[in-house]
Amino acid sequence: MYKKLMLFITCILLTYVCCVTVDIGELNAREAKDFQGLDDDIQVLKEEVLELNRDLYILEEELLYPSSTQVAVYVSVDVGDFFDLDSVQVTLNEKVVANYLYTEREVEALLRGGVHQIYIGNLPSGEHELVAYFVGKGPKGRDFKRGANRIIDKGLGAKYLELKITDRTPKHQPDFVVKEWE
Repeated sequence: MYKKLMLFITCILLTYVCCVTVDIGELNAREAKDFQGLDDDIQVLKEEVLELNRDLYILEEELLYPSSTQVAVYVSVDVGDFFDLDSVQVTLNEKVVANYLYTEREVEALLRGGVHQIYIGNLPSGEHELVAYFVGKGPKGRDFKRGANRIIDKGLGAKYLELKITDRTPKHQPDFVVKEWE
């Protein structure tokens, strides 16, 4: 519905703009002044359409992901000496909901303390199983694939989960944890 509305508004604007296109050289001073006023009106109308588009996007987000059923999953990396991240796959209730292949710049941002939102969606109240698979290079440059899982109890309100990659220094191994934010 949102896309149809935006297409309709765009068509109206284009029709309006096409109807007022004239050769400025043929205009007298009064007509040129009227044309300038019309151009100003078109610019104001464009700005209003952009504002409407922004408001419709916000409304769409609120309708698609109401806070009472919303679940968001984030990825973070702490230190990263024993694991070089390549990709993450997230499943909820045995259904793949996200796959993400990280670029070198994104991994560097995560190592500097950044957090990546890998998934946002809706879940009804109750228990759900979240499983995350991490693929990358482990200790000594070997290919490494590990998983982490957690049973989450979704109640009322939004649920925020963090897939955290940390180093276990005593064992020289990476550790993968699913953490719930309060």
